[in-house]
Amino acid sequence: MSGPDAFARTWAAVLTETGYVAMDRRGLVDLVREYTEVLLAGLRAERFQAEPVERIGAGLVGLRLAGPETLRASLQLIGSDLLRVTGAGELRAELLPAVQGAFAAGFATAMQEKIFRDQETIRRAALEARRGAESALLASEARFRAMFNQAAVGIAIGDADGTLVEINTAMAAMLGYRADQLRGMHVNDLRYPDEPVAMRRPFDDVAAGRRDYYRMERLLRRSDGSPLWTDVTVSLIRAADGTPQYLIGMLEDITDRHVLEERLRHQANHDPLTGLGNRALFTERLNAAFGHDDDTRVGLCYLDLDGFKVINDSLGHDIGDDLLVAVAGRLDGLLTAPGRTVARMGGDEFVVLVENSSGRAEMINLAERILGCLAEPFPIGGHRLSVSASIGLVERAVVGATPAETMRDADVTLYWAKADGKNRWAAYDPDRNAREVARFTLSARMPAAVESEEFYVDYQPIVRLSDSKLIGVEALVRWAHPEFGRLGPDQFIGLAEETGLIVPLGRWVLREATRQARRWHDTYGDRAPMVSVNLAARQTEEPNLVADITTIIKAANLPPSTIQLELTESAIMNTSGGPLRTLRDLADLGIRIAIDDFGTGYSNLAYLRHLPVHAIKLAGSFMEGLRDSPSADPADAQIVTTLVTLSHALGHVVIAEGVEDPEQADRLREFGCDNAQGWLFAKPGRPEEIERWLDK
Repeated sequence: MSGPDAFARTWAAVLTETGYVAMDRRGLVDLVREYTEVLLAGLRAERFQAEPVERIGAGLVGLRLAGPETLRASLQLIGSDLLRVTGAGELRAELLPAVQGAFAAGFATAMQEKIFRDQETIRRAALEARRGAESALLASEARFRAMFNQAAVGIAIGDADGTLVEINTAMAAMLGYRADQLRGMHVNDLRYPDEPVAMRRPFDDVAAGRRDYYRMERLLRRSDGSPLWTDVTVSLIRAADGTPQYLIGMLEDITDRHVLEERLRHQANHDPLTGLGNRALFTERLNAAFGHDDDTRVGLCYLDLDGFKVINDSLGHDIGDDLLVAVAGRLDGLLTAPGRTVARMGGDEFVVLVENSSGRAEMINLAERILGCLAEPFPIGGHRLSVSASIGLVERAVVGATPAETMRDADVTLYWAKADGKNRWAAYDPDRNAREVARFTLSARMPAAVESEEFYVDYQPIVRLSDSKLIGVEALVRWAHPEFGRLGPDQFIGLAEETGLIVPLGRWVLREATRQARRWHDTYGDRAPMVSVNLAARQTEEPNLVADITTIIKAANLPPSTIQLELTESAIMNTSGGPLRTLRDLADLGIRIAIDDFGTGYSNLAYLRHLPVHAIKLAGSFMEGLRDSPSADPADAQIVTTLVTLSHALGHVVIAEGVEDPEQADRLREFGCDNAQGWLFAKPGRPEEIERWLDK
């Protein structure tokens, strides 16, 4: 027997036990099998449709299976057995509460309509009884009395003042009284304490004759003080002169339905694992907080657990779930003040909403307290687990802001806290955000900028110190951004390295530099300068780098020795394996290799002996010490002397960077430095500037 067939037979048995079914067993099973297919279709749907499931609940009422036991047993069966018996492989278990809610709603709606029809029948019978002749009145009254006492709904008749005159058995049972105890009581004695005044107004209007009828849900009080949720209909019977004479009330006990609705509402707004509010509840309260138009302020603490994935992966998801529950418990215990909501946003992310915030200081204090409450290890499953959190803070006035912007900014600050080292908080800073947005804008624009030739290359002369002759140039890429204007490499090279775009950008720069070198070679022959191009560490990891460079140089028809590739000291000293072989292959082609910014890292001199290096470029930071000024550091001169001597001992040419005045150049000549570049000789400029130098 298939899973749906087994479930249908079980459900049919439950229906038979909880009510009378006016059809044979096989017919009932076939009908319930159709109902089961509708429920399963709802659990498979991408977007749940409530109406087909509601029709199932209404169908049971149509079969006169309208008792509360039928509703309760059916909901319990759907919740406990539907997924288990039919198999949950293709079903969406998270839709099960929605299926139960739609089934209960359809059942309740059909039941209300049935009761309303019964109520109308009773009311008409009462009117007919009053209008008939004496003999007919006696017969009608007998029928009415039978219907009155045997009706499943509660019925009460009161005078125009609200004093109860007649009560049927069903109503007495609902309220927990005997019928004779209720006679003479006033309807106000049955109201639940603290009922809003607005709830009493419809009854007062009917009693005063201002309206003839009303229907609403009311909370009454049973004899033991417990609450009774009812669907109440009150009708007015007027005297011959039109004045109010009697009130007829009909009550249906909807307590079970109300409890079910409350449970479903709670499930829709709370996280099933931790019991905290979920994203839907948090969003609802955040939007409500922004509904004010005065000087109200709100604050958010958006936190993410540090290293939670490691705990989940190493100890298992059960331990991870227990840890989340424990963290939620501490947060909930910490945040007990009014106007504060803590919710789980999903995964290991939590958010705290502070309504009517007093300012940034309050939010910082709250973040510190949260970090403190999480510092104590959590005893979970025999482990003592330590966990910290990164927290993003936002605090602002609601006027001029929106919930979406505030959540976006909180998310941004959470990212800052993680990037700054975790186990800390970071507060929203509009200036920092503007810089981050600008960085993102540049990153997003960069691929198209390479294609649309927004980049260009400037060249800075490299001169020989002995005779100030131009012997080379360094190619320096620039970006003519359509919005931000001219950008130097310090503003975008870091981004290019982070995103990997340094590879196509570096290839483009080398291609442009070799084309320019070819033009100079055609014009100036042997006087054409060597061209030095920067090579990022990321580029040395590319498997096709040697082939790409070889193709570019051959396309320009240049001798490889006219090209020099520069790598920073930290990049070249960390090369090993594949990157080191790449450098050796480039050197074997005849291409010169230079170490840029030498002296700023931690070079292994023994390792340096074996690198395929031709030139050393001294970092410009050492040049300040070569001036005759009080601020000059005498150690700089000694360092430069040592580096020049060491480099010459290794057979390397020495190029000094950042030379800005003649005094520095003279000291470098004194130390035996070979070449130099810097503003003393020329700033980076267009190729035409280099050609004017060569034409002198």
